[in-house]
Amino acid sequence: MRVRRIPVTPTVPLTISLLILIICNLACSSQAKPVITPTLSTFLITTPVPTSTNKTVLTLTPLPTATLRPTATPTPVLTPTREPWVAPGQRYYFPVQPPTVARYSNEHHDYPAADIFVPIGSIVVAIADGIVDEVSRVDRWDPRTNDCAYRGGLWVSIVGSDGVRYYTSHLGSVETGIETGVHVHAGQIIGRSSHTGNATPTPPHVHFGISHPTFPGDWAIRRGQVWPYKYLQAWTHGENLKPVLP
Repeated sequence: MRVRRIPVTPTVPLTISLLILIICNLACSSQAKPVITPTLSTFLITTPVPTSTNKTVLTLTPLPTATLRPTATPTPVLTPTREPWVAPGQRYYFPVQPPTVARYSNEHHDYPAADIFVPIGSIVVAIADGIVDEVSRVDRWDPRTNDCAYRGGLWVSIVGSDGVRYYTSHLGSVETGIETGVHVHAGQIIGRSSHTGNATPTPPHVHFGISHPTFPGDWAIRRGQVWPYKYLQAWTHGENLKPVLP
């Protein structure tokens, strides 16, 4: 039996198209697929800005940053204190406060002065407004030499604004701040009583002298020129009696 062959003529365009398709599929399968890495822009939603000219624009103004400043500490103001016995208009004061603790007389030994007997530690004050003339804070008196310049022990002399020098000695202490050249007010505390200097063997007392202002170290005048009894009596009662100098 004889078989008859039927010739098939391939369509050229179809064959070429199939070939191109196969080649493209192979090429695509051999290439690595790109990896998409998400970025911040991937998650941002962009809102279109209106193009209208009548749009309202909200502007956020940051609040001012508060600056912390240290609180200034107020400077303390020191108010001058006045002793309770200081009275308005009174210009002279008894040398020891209060005067009721004192005993004295109108007599003294070989020169004008007064020994005012008071308990140890009694308050000694400035008789009048003035300037501190001399101060002794150390008891240099020695009974073996009995130097007259040191007989007062611890003492303070003040030249008052009235031109009179006032001398108080045999003190147990001199108040802090009482120095030569310092201004003091009438009735201001200048020390405490005792029996320093040549008063060591005697009852405690304050030696008080009134004199002309002279020069530093002039103990012979400083110790007293005027009998002070009548002035002590006047000052005890608050009278402003100025001493009369010879």
